[in-house]
Amino acid sequence: MHELPDGWTPGGPLSAGTLKTEYAVRPLGTDVRRPRFGWIATAPGYGATQSAYQVMVGSEPGLGDVWDSGKQPSSRSFGIEYDGSPLTPRTRYHWTVRLWDSQDREGDWAEPEWFETALLDEGFGAARWIGGANLLRKSFTADGTVTRARLYASGLGYADLRLNGRPVSDAVLDPGFTNYDHTVLYVTHDVTELVQSGDNMVGAELGRGFFGLSTPNAWRWHQTPWTAEPQLLARLVIEYDDGRSVEVVSDESWHVTAGPTISDDLYTGETYDARRALPGWDTAAFDASTWAAAAVVDAPKGKLVAQAHEPIRVIETVEPMDVTEVRPGVWIADFGRTTAGWTKLAVTAEAGTVITLTHGETVADGNVVAVNVHVESDRIQRDEYIAAGNGVEEWEPRFSYKGFRYVQIEGVSERPDVRMREVHSDVRTVTRFTSAQASYEQFDRAMRRTILNNLHGIPTDTPFMEKNGWTGDAQVGGPTMLASLDLARFFTKWLGDIRDSQAESGQLPVIVPSSGWGFTDLSPATEWPTVYPFLLRELYRSYGDERLLREHWDSLTRYLSWEIDRVEDGLSVSVLGDWLPPGFGSGPAPEDRRLTGTAYLYRAVIAAAEIGDLIGRPHDYRKAATDLQDGLNRAFLDREAAVYKSGEDPDYRQTSNAVPLAFGIVPEDLAERVAANLAADVEARGFHLNTGCLGVGVLLPVLTAYGYADAATKVALQRTYPSWGYWFDLGADTMWEKWEEDSRSRNHYFQGTVVQWVYENVAGLRNLDAGWERILVRPDARDQVGSAAIRTETIRGRVSVAWKQVSRVLSLDVQVPVGTTAEVHVPSAAASDVSAVPAPFVGEPSYADGYTVYTVPAGLWTFTSRSA
Repeated sequence: MHELPDGWTPGGPLSAGTLKTEYAVRPLGTDVRRPRFGWIATAPGYGATQSAYQVMVGSEPGLGDVWDSGKQPSSRSFGIEYDGSPLTPRTRYHWTVRLWDSQDREGDWAEPEWFETALLDEGFGAARWIGGANLLRKSFTADGTVTRARLYASGLGYADLRLNGRPVSDAVLDPGFTNYDHTVLYVTHDVTELVQSGDNMVGAELGRGFFGLSTPNAWRWHQTPWTAEPQLLARLVIEYDDGRSVEVVSDESWHVTAGPTISDDLYTGETYDARRALPGWDTAAFDASTWAAAAVVDAPKGKLVAQAHEPIRVIETVEPMDVTEVRPGVWIADFGRTTAGWTKLAVTAEAGTVITLTHGETVADGNVVAVNVHVESDRIQRDEYIAAGNGVEEWEPRFSYKGFRYVQIEGVSERPDVRMREVHSDVRTVTRFTSAQASYEQFDRAMRRTILNNLHGIPTDTPFMEKNGWTGDAQVGGPTMLASLDLARFFTKWLGDIRDSQAESGQLPVIVPSSGWGFTDLSPATEWPTVYPFLLRELYRSYGDERLLREHWDSLTRYLSWEIDRVEDGLSVSVLGDWLPPGFGSGPAPEDRRLTGTAYLYRAVIAAAEIGDLIGRPHDYRKAATDLQDGLNRAFLDREAAVYKSGEDPDYRQTSNAVPLAFGIVPEDLAERVAANLAADVEARGFHLNTGCLGVGVLLPVLTAYGYADAATKVALQRTYPSWGYWFDLGADTMWEKWEEDSRSRNHYFQGTVVQWVYENVAGLRNLDAGWERILVRPDARDQVGSAAIRTETIRGRVSVAWKQVSRVLSLDVQVPVGTTAEVHVPSAAASDVSAVPAPFVGEPSYADGYTVYTVPAGLWTFTSRSA
């Protein structure tokens, strides 16, 4: 690390903030037995480093009676594992930390934070899984001053939990979707304020979700090994000030009845008959004497685990831009944005009136388009509300979500009162990007919206059509997703889903979770499930999570053994390939899919080799990588022409050439020529791309890396088909599934990975190492843009890059957090043309390839180039 130059004094001592446990602030209910702690270290001045820490865990804030780490010499500020006595179930623990800097100066204790354990090994006690109807309730009495009350519950597929007429949380579509034969999630709710003295009532309304989905569909979600009617497991623990503790658990003493929700289905929608509503059913005053006794049902096979990832929530409520009567009694509401969620309805109608709300992303011939050829139903994304006839009635669905911009409302004569409810996993946005080039900001907004619309406990492909966790989509989109959002908990959960989906053979399906579909259907497709090692490595780069690598190592090696065992003549057979390039609207281009399959397996085994080295489990994956590289080059590389192509497809394919360049497969002596041919093809096409989902994310970075940033920029800013600009000129506000106007999905992120290039090459910020330990600042795609700025909240703190160019003068500001080192490449004709502030602490720069290069530690730095 840097030494302070003569005459410099360091800033104030280090302080710790943003304390998190298992990546969360104040997690309520964790089953992690040795939770990990993390914080952001900050200090004024330049060059601050953390030399030691001390963590204390106590039964009360400020105490260390549970665990005291003592002073630990370490610069690590995350992943600090609890190492005290075994934690007690259902207990709140408080913790704090203090830091020492490089001068061994001791900082103050941080403001304490807390975490609370869930049930751990204690389990649900006498509680039983119950069902028999979709409304369930239990009356009980509270006879003292309640000091704490917790409701631990799992309702499958979804549960709307109530206590004394009020929801127990603002989460929706909860708990998260899993392979229920392996894992079942339960949620901890703090209901202390909801329990009242005297009579009380706890209850739930259940939805089907993917647990009890019944409509026949291509992915066989109606025929899973776990398919059953909705059911509930609940344990309410109430603690009094006199030391007593009483419990209310789900069993046959609960009462059940059929409620007003007649049907619910993730693909077809919901039907709600308000005439059957039971006002006050979830209160103690309601008379449920006619309700039936609950039935004790078979428990799902999966292990009960406390839900750790962010819940799904209603994020925003949006008024329609326009509501038009397209013909008598038929209205179409345009909300002006493409989203995932549902519609909230307010209506006054006679009893028995049926109001339908059909959701879709497009309108054709005066109707909202809601067609899904993969689902055996004429009813797609359509909710039905049957009015009770008692004045103004408000309703919104709770057990299904839709992908839509437009809603077609039928059954009302007056202009309908409808609002869009935007719904997705409540993950935190960590990155803000701005630029003088409006198109780049548009890309960023559209991609972020598209990603969020596809986060519903799993990363889906489209909220309108499938709602499936396609592994290939996350494979190509993962880096952009991690660069823009905090997905530590979300992707940790989904990696668990991947492990749960693994077959005995080691094979992984192309969708996760899976009903069993995707092992032979559209499979094997190497480019899809190789997301497993790739995403593990990407999470390590983002969050430095070594525990995750260790937990998945055995499953990962089983999977890669299956992949390597089926390699033939050095090639991996794949049936999908570069999906949906221009002109191939129903599948991949005719290029040999073994090319991309082998390339993605090569990258996967390289990632696995790195993981093995990191956790002390060395493996011979690098030899496997060499064999794959040799096989691919032998089969597809024309060395004389410096072009990759296949016999079945004599045309030049950008993906076939960009992917080997991006993955480091091209022989070193040919790389420049292969890149030159790629750039020539791009120019010959009028600076249009010719890539599907696999090639689109690597094309522009490869062009830029080999000196063709001007060509990459022209592709990025293209307005005619095929291009992103073409979509936006057609009115897009999200990324689409395919390049043509008739794209079946307009809410699909796998073609929107241009944003990664915008972040890394236009703004110029790249994460190089574990948990942002090293970053590269290099704005090397500056054509047709005068400024760009990016700010991101990393696991070590805020990183920001902002540059502006006027004529040949470029100013570049870089913010580096404690624990990070930045390699800053300043565009310039010579090192002498660059000045740095504060000059005494940047050290001597080097110069290469048109950039003056500095290496700087924590601090806020400004560089000015007079010859950019």
